[in-house]
Amino acid sequence: MPPSTARGTRAATPMAFVQAIVRAYALYGKNPGEALAAAQIAPREVGNGKARVTAAQFEALNAHAMQELDDEALGWFSRRLPWGSYGMLCRASITAPDLGVAIKRWCRHHRLLTEDILISLHVQGGVATVRIAEQRPLPPELREFCLVSCLRFLHGYASWAIDSRVSLREANFPFEPPAHADAYPLMFCDRLHFGAVEASYSFDERYLQLPLQRDERALRTMLRRALPLTVLQYRRDRLLGQRVRELLRTRPQEAGNASALATLLNSSARTLHRQLKDEGTSLQAIKDEVRREQATQQLRRGNKPIKQVALAAGFRNEKSFARAFRQWTGVSPGEFRRGEVGEADEKSEKGLQG
Repeated sequence: MPPSTARGTRAATPMAFVQAIVRAYALYGKNPGEALAAAQIAPREVGNGKARVTAAQFEALNAHAMQELDDEALGWFSRRLPWGSYGMLCRASITAPDLGVAIKRWCRHHRLLTEDILISLHVQGGVATVRIAEQRPLPPELREFCLVSCLRFLHGYASWAIDSRVSLREANFPFEPPAHADAYPLMFCDRLHFGAVEASYSFDERYLQLPLQRDERALRTMLRRALPLTVLQYRRDRLLGQRVRELLRTRPQEAGNASALATLLNSSARTLHRQLKDEGTSLQAIKDEVRREQATQQLRRGNKPIKQVALAAGFRNEKSFARAFRQWTGVSPGEFRRGEVGEADEKSEKGLQG
C-alpha cells in the first residue's frame, strides 16, 4: 500500500526517518521486515528519499522497532534504553505541580538513562528554551533522527501533560538543512535555524506556570501506544488568548486584523478563529476587552479629549466610541471620567479583573 494512502490520509513524515530506523536494525543485525509490515510500508519504498509516510505508519514502525530491538533510543546512544525507559520519564514528571517542574524532572531523569546527550531547560527574558548538548559524537547516520526525536518527545509530553499545544517561537538544529527540510515546520514551527551550535527550541515562559492536567490513569492509557506524543499536534493553546491580548496591547499597528495577527502568531486566520472559539472566546471579544481596558485607563489617568481617547482605542469617531463604551459600562465616557459610575463602574471593574 503506498505511503500516501496507508493508515492515514496525509503522508508528511520524511522517509529519511524510516531509513534511520532501518539502520538501527542493521546495527543490531536484525531484519526490519516485520516492523515495516506492521507499519504497512513497502520495502521498495524505503529507498525512495522523496517519499513520505503518515503519522500512524511512523508510530506503528516505532512501536514495533523499539520493542523488537528493546531499545527506545533505536541505536542512538552508547547504551540501549530498554523498552519502558521513556515511560519512566513520563511517570517521574506526571506528579509535578506545573509544566516547569515537569520539564526539569524530565531533563534530570534523562541523564540517568544516558549522558551521551544532556537535555536542559533555560529561562531568560520571558523565553523558555530546551537545549540538547551532545556529550559524545552520535552516529552520523542517526544524529538528525536522534536530535529531532528527543526534542519531539519532550515537546509532545509537555503538550499532552497540560492538555495544550505549546506553541514554539523558534527551533535550532546543528546540521545543514536536509532534503526534507520542508517537513520541519510541521514538526516544530516556521522560524527555523539550521547550522546552529546545538539543537533547541524556545517558547513563551508562561507555559511553564500552567498546571498539569493529567493523572496516573491518563498516563497509563497514553502509554499503551508507543509514540502518540510525537505525531499528534494539539490544536488547543491555553495561552493563545493571552498572546493575542499582548499583541493587541503592544503592537496594535501590526495586529490590526485577523490575518495580521495570525502572521505574527505563525498561524492562519482560520486557525486563529477556531482556536479562540475552542477557548470559549473570539477575536472580537478580545479586541473589545483590550479597547475597554485602554479607554478606561486613559479616562481615569489622563486629561486627553474624549475624541483622542476614542481614536487611541481604535474607534473611527467619538460617537461610535461613546456607543460602545456605554454598552461596556452603562455610562458615557464623560460620566465615567467625572466619576458618575456608581454600580455600573463596579460591574465594569469586575469584568476587567475577570
